[in-house]
Amino acid sequence: GAPRPKSSSHPPFTHLGRTRTATMAGEPPSKRVKTTPSSTAATMAATVKQMDGSQGFDAVVVCTSNAAQEAWWQARLEATRGQAARADAIVVAVHEDWAADGAGNGLGTLYAYTKARAKAAAAGHDLDALLASGGTVGVYHTAGKGTRLAPLPGAENNNKPGVKLPSLVDVAGAAMELTILEAVVRQTGCYAPVRKGRCSVFWGDQIFVPSAGHAESGAHHADILAQMGPMPSEAAWKAKGLDTYGLIAVNAEAEAAQVEKVSYDTAKELLKTFGEVTSVGPSLGSFSLSGEMLTCLLEEFKGEIAGKEAKMDSDPHFWMPLTLSRDAYCRVMVSKEETEAAAGAHHDRMAAFKKTLLAAHPGRGVLGAIDVGDGCYWWDYGQLRLYQKNNMLAMDDSEEAAALRDYLKIPAGGIQDSKVDGVAITGNSLVLASNIASGSVHHTIASHVTTGKCEANGCMLINVTARSIKATNCIIYNVVDDSEGGLVLPDGAVHTNVFVPGRPAPLVQTSSVTTDGGKVFKVKMTPNPFSFSDVYKMNQTTDVEKAYAMGAEAHANLAKRM
Repeated sequence: GAPRPKSSSHPPFTHLGRTRTATMAGEPPSKRVKTTPSSTAATMAATVKQMDGSQGFDAVVVCTSNAAQEAWWQARLEATRGQAARADAIVVAVHEDWAADGAGNGLGTLYAYTKARAKAAAAGHDLDALLASGGTVGVYHTAGKGTRLAPLPGAENNNKPGVKLPSLVDVAGAAMELTILEAVVRQTGCYAPVRKGRCSVFWGDQIFVPSAGHAESGAHHADILAQMGPMPSEAAWKAKGLDTYGLIAVNAEAEAAQVEKVSYDTAKELLKTFGEVTSVGPSLGSFSLSGEMLTCLLEEFKGEIAGKEAKMDSDPHFWMPLTLSRDAYCRVMVSKEETEAAAGAHHDRMAAFKKTLLAAHPGRGVLGAIDVGDGCYWWDYGQLRLYQKNNMLAMDDSEEAAALRDYLKIPAGGIQDSKVDGVAITGNSLVLASNIASGSVHHTIASHVTTGKCEANGCMLINVTARSIKATNCIIYNVVDDSEGGLVLPDGAVHTNVFVPGRPAPLVQTSSVTTDGGKVFKVKMTPNPFSFSDVYKMNQTTDVEKAYAMGAEAHANLAKRM
């Protein structure tokens, strides 16, 4: 697959806003503490208001893991046009059928565009002509197992970008949860108006709100999103932890270079031939290409694309050899277990590519940095811990939380399309599309919850139908529970169902909010019938459309019986 580069940790974005003010248990959610926005927060609050699906790329290309997911996303993104992709966007879902190890996000981008171009042509759209005439293409990578988000991707039958957020969208007249991918498409669409004639590439599991607005692309054939600041001293470099990130450095000519996680001294050494470094910062990995550069890359790597062979990521195989000296590049790649000969040959290849590109298309630099600004909001959903943290954030009393609620389109008061008259709702809880007859819901997110009685404190309940629910600090996700005693969970439990066509009953897969699924992916944890890895393998041949229909029917049937 082509996930976000594993080599880069997340940029050290400083989150703005005050710390949460504790809410009295009996306080209604409308009594949220009002915060006066700082100027940066006010800028970001205004930026969030633009992220409403009204602007976006002319063509939205989504790279999924298999043919069933491709079919599901093609239909889904067409159905939610105007709420995620732009109302008149061309939607093209494809899947990456490369060798077992995947193409990497560099070749994966070129392969996704190649497949999308052919699929779009069959529907009467010419993506090359679109770019040549100043149109825009957005490519979204969603492949990868999502081990660190387990067990939630398993509960979505491996459709990792389909993991749900507490926000409602209209899908053919029905209110459904916004998916992580739709949230990303909605957010990143704001870059389209400033990227004429370019192809932009994003990862499908993180949302960010730039504090520097949406800066224009075009001065360079390629550019990369980064959080730029002045070149720090050695002490500040260490203090900021810059040695733990993939970094972008910019020189006085506004040309950028990519360096991997390195110490201050190594960075200085690697950039010796680069000129004076005027700014440096952690990369978000997300990049854009001029139509000309895209065409040249497709030509350069046509052999690999046709043979579906090799694996190349954008950072080490495109940006580093294009921007570092041959010696510097070889040093870095040898430290990554690459042979000096192979690294040198690849650098020579990319140096020749650069020469050809600039000779044919002068007037632009090679690589530039697009600054997202200091203190930008960053909501990552790629790990279970962060999925919980960045969703629960929506109940806080901070500027950032207010921006997130605005982004998720949660109305003031926090209750939407729900029947909850007999329920005590406190602690800034958010209740969407739910039918709860009695009980108490404190500091809890409930979306599509149908139950007779709910006693929930500090929980996330997403798509749950049960006779009763009793839980604290739990995540209950895609669950149908018909037991008379109801769902009674230990503190901090994660409880999911997996609907597999051909199996009469859903699998119950559990975990805890402190368990990193990546570390136990292949372990069968008590009392689960299977490991997360077994479920992943089982889901590889599952038709996600059929599994979802089976789940929807189970929820509806139990709701009727109750």
